[in-house]
Amino acid sequence: MLRIASASLVGTAIEFYDFFVYGTAAALVLGPLFFPTFSPLAGTLAAFGTFAVGFIARPLGSVLFGHIGDRYGRRPVLVASLLTTGFATTAVGCLPAYSTIGTAAPVLLLLLRFLQGLGLGGEWGGAVLLTAEHAPAGRRALWGSFPQMGPPLGFLLANGTMLTLTAVLSDAQFLAWGWRVPFWAAGVLTVGGLLLRTSLAETPHFRELAETGGRAVAPAAEVLRHHWRLLLLTAGGLSVGYAVFYAVTTWALVYGTEQLGVSRTTMLILVTAAVGVNGMLTPLAALLGDRFGRRPMCLAGSTLAAVWMFPFISLLNTGEPLLMFLGSLVALIALVTMFSVVAAYLPELYEPRVRCTGAAVGYNLAGLLGGALTPIVATALSDGVRPPWGVAAWLTGVALLSTACFAALPETHPMPVRAGASGHTDEEPAPA
Repeated sequence: MLRIASASLVGTAIEFYDFFVYGTAAALVLGPLFFPTFSPLAGTLAAFGTFAVGFIARPLGSVLFGHIGDRYGRRPVLVASLLTTGFATTAVGCLPAYSTIGTAAPVLLLLLRFLQGLGLGGEWGGAVLLTAEHAPAGRRALWGSFPQMGPPLGFLLANGTMLTLTAVLSDAQFLAWGWRVPFWAAGVLTVGGLLLRTSLAETPHFRELAETGGRAVAPAAEVLRHHWRLLLLTAGGLSVGYAVFYAVTTWALVYGTEQLGVSRTTMLILVTAAVGVNGMLTPLAALLGDRFGRRPMCLAGSTLAAVWMFPFISLLNTGEPLLMFLGSLVALIALVTMFSVVAAYLPELYEPRVRCTGAAVGYNLAGLLGGALTPIVATALSDGVRPPWGVAAWLTGVALLSTACFAALPETHPMPVRAGASGHTDEEPAPA
């Protein structure tokens, strides 16, 4: 179980490293390099626009790779999604800027970001199912928290690399070539991840479906036809986690450096430290999810987010690093309270035959709702406004929506056993 969970963690960390390194670059350098004819604000918004394209692609990727996962197995998804994201990220590092190839530069940047999102859309579903479908029922949230530690670890790798480069290089060197180094590193990480993942076995739940002929012919159509309400509720519930994460890790970088005058290095340090604590708290919160249930943890996290957004903006606006760190840390604790259990919660909500598609689409639709819009909306709302209370209102509204969605979802742990597709009794609850 430790080997399986570790492989899920490492692979997920690599793919989220690829995704996050783009977000950090979008906040720091992509605007002037790929949209130099725009004003500084318009250039940042344009860079965040390409950032948002990755989130638009993620639900499409979850449909594509979810079909593969439900029809042909969870394991092929892990390999194909890692290759897709790794190729796209490495290619961004090789892409000439606007000054070299003109308008082709932002067009190609947009295409590569789309491919990044497509690959990541399949990654999460495959990784969490590989872990959750092997894990014992009483510790499913704990083992499922391993791939959930992948995003914080990937962020630490991405921001740590960027932080090191900004510290040792001049601004001119960083703009000229330094920002490309983290993208090139993605190619090396991808090779390592592939070597680890190709040795993994298929999950017992999928093997049973394959043996009994219980696989869905068209998983996406089946999810939309029979589980559309569950899909919308999970997407709405998880959207606040994405909104909070990208408000802290992406929008705050721009606001802190451009409007508060905080140095780029200081902002990267405080955000990276807050995410690091978030990652360390993930397994602890998952243990609480195994003890008290999935839904109570999600409700607690979304409620904390709703209460904390105005204090977060107030502390961020001080420009004092310690207070900014405190505001960011509590916001991310609200996130980890929810996201530590979703790797167990979402698979438990869907029946095995459509589980890869349903769980992945719900998770990635939340990214589209909360992650794609938040940096763009927050940047527009905070332009020349101090304190940016409009950003706090936006985040609070998303948190209240999420709380309502979690309140409408059922609990899945502990639940009575049910009969599977072949009459086999397992620990899963009946689907909503």
